[in-house]
Amino acid sequence: MSVTQIDIDDDALERTMALSKARTKKEAVNLALRYYADQQDRAARISRHFERARSWGAVEDAERRHRAEKNDR
Repeated sequence: MSVTQIDIDDDALERTMALSKARTKKEAVNLALRYYADQQDRAARISRHFERARSWGAVEDAERRHRAEKNDR
């Protein structure tokens, strides 16, 4: 763990602490950092899966089915 002195948006910190029930500023900041990193990891995994599905033709099939369903309405 490193010690860093930074200026933090007080309103954002207050909201984060209230929503997350974090008891300390440190806990809130660490929670927010982990949440952001997890979201980026998840987005990267989804993107990789989407690209694999595209290479299999699954995306085009799904788009074709979606268009057909819209036209049937």
